[in-house]
Amino acid sequence: MSRIGKQPIPLPQGVEVRVEDGVVKVKGPKGELQQALVERVEVEVENGQVLVRRQGDDRRSRAFHGLMRSLVANMVTGVSTGFSKVLEVNGVGYRAEVSGKTLNLNLGFAHPVHCPIPDGISIAVEREKITVQGIDKQQVGAVAAIIRSYRPVEPYKGKGIKYADERVLRKAGKAGK
Repeated sequence: MSRIGKQPIPLPQGVEVRVEDGVVKVKGPKGELQQALVERVEVEVENGQVLVRRQGDDRRSRAFHGLMRSLVANMVTGVSTGFSKVLEVNGVGYRAEVSGKTLNLNLGFAHPVHCPIPDGISIAVEREKITVQGIDKQQVGAVAAIIRSYRPVEPYKGKGIKYADERVLRKAGKAGK
């Protein structure tokens, strides 16, 4: 039995889970999310908990069991509390600001970088910290990765965009005389 898949998902106050036509729909105070079910996995709501059960015991069913449980748990957490990623901008003259639905970044290029903010995501900038927030964990992570990809941290001076909890291994520069 999958260790992750067999754990029940407790439903917080105000969160509602429905399963209809092979789709799990989760509705909460922050919004609504949905996920298509895999054919080898069933989702049931009982006594304020969501239970994920698999139909067979083959390798793919066991793999999808834990995956589906994690996806539903992330949807429940997203619609109740939400997810966020914090990025840091390091470098002389490196700046970030939000104007409308666009994140404008000055990263030492000859031109500013304009990153559109997708629906369902909110971005806040405070000094050198960029906070990406939303209810969909996958979308929050993807947007944060796109922002980081514009100027990843270089190992010599540590300039660039990095996650707040990322540890950058610094290298020694050229040895002088």
